[in-house]
Amino acid sequence: MIEILKDFPEGVVAAVATGRITSRDYEVVLIPAVEAAFRRRQKIRCYYELGREFSGMDPGAVWKDFLLGGSHLSGWERVAVVTDVDWIRHAISALRFLIPAEIRMFSTSELGEARRWIVADLP
Repeated sequence: MIEILKDFPEGVVAAVATGRITSRDYEVVLIPAVEAAFRRRQKIRCYYELGREFSGMDPGAVWKDFLLGGSHLSGWERVAVVTDVDWIRHAISALRFLIPAEIRMFSTSELGEARRWIVADLP
């Protein structure tokens, strides 16, 4: 399940993933939130938390994530990913060159730092 976090300022799409993520989670929750943010601003930031309750992604969700990252390529300003899941960290490290944004990964123990960084100097 993906849930949009409401305690972030406009210009930041913030989400937390729990359980197993499906392509439907992207279609119903995350993609509409990202598209709405891009209708209001040319540049947005993304905060994505995959904590201890996260148990994986279906192949369709992985594909939707890839497509979402590639959409609005020049519109991503910053991306903060909070996770201790090794395969997520490795995938982001390997593919970060595809998105021309500042991308930082944080461990779950650095959650507060990640939240401060994603909103810092927000125009």
